[in-house]
Amino acid sequence: MILKDKKFLITGILTDKSIAYASAKIAIENGATVVATGFGKGLRITERAVKRLSDDIKVFSMDIENQAEVDAAVESVKQEVGNLDGILHAIAFSPTEAMGGNFLNTNISDAVKSFEISAFSLKTLATSFQPILNNPASIVALDFDNSQAWPGYDWQGVAKSSLQSIVRYLAYYMGENGVRVNAVASGPLATTAAKNIPGFSDMNEEWDNRAPLGWDTKNPEPVAKVVNFLLSDFSEMVTGEIIHADGGVHSIGGSMLPNK
Repeated sequence: MILKDKKFLITGILTDKSIAYASAKIAIENGATVVATGFGKGLRITERAVKRLSDDIKVFSMDIENQAEVDAAVESVKQEVGNLDGILHAIAFSPTEAMGGNFLNTNISDAVKSFEISAFSLKTLATSFQPILNNPASIVALDFDNSQAWPGYDWQGVAKSSLQSIVRYLAYYMGENGVRVNAVASGPLATTAAKNIPGFSDMNEEWDNRAPLGWDTKNPEPVAKVVNFLLSDFSEMVTGEIIHADGGVHSIGGSMLPNK
């Protein structure tokens, strides 16, 4: 078991179809102790979801936009489980006005909201929990390929570009304390978040056709396995990296390729 005796904080567990849920499941199967966070109306949803994994998973309230609540979550985690060996950042949000082909008309407040929750939140999470991170420790963020524009993804795509940059800067500044910071760029999955992405359903078949390894939008476990690799000591010299778990689509150029 590659995560024996490790302790991880997993954010973003809402349903059993999420990458966060699959990551928690695999971590537990590999010997880790997992705690989770939720907030607002989603807190109860998270509490119900984790019951399917274990009755022992503690869930703490944490609104990433509320520093006082983040600090309270840090203290609660410290008291309940002690120091952490890693964190999964599975936090993202864009107002509907910032997506769906509305890129040119999005106002600055909606664009900033996308950035704050989907990108800057990684910095908030990392620096807030740093005092209770062991040395070594690992922080992993969930990403989506943003090397090209995806119509409809719009300002969430911009936020993901920011997230990747924040990963690199955090890797630099936190490395001296033994903290690795990486991201996993997943292919499209049929998660709760994906349902809010305009044009997502049209992307499914195209992704499977273009992926050298194929792609199943209903199976988050291949992505979760990469997350757990990065959380484990097997990635001890990997930091500042964006690892694609997308069936290989990111490596295949152009839209003129024949279907497999």
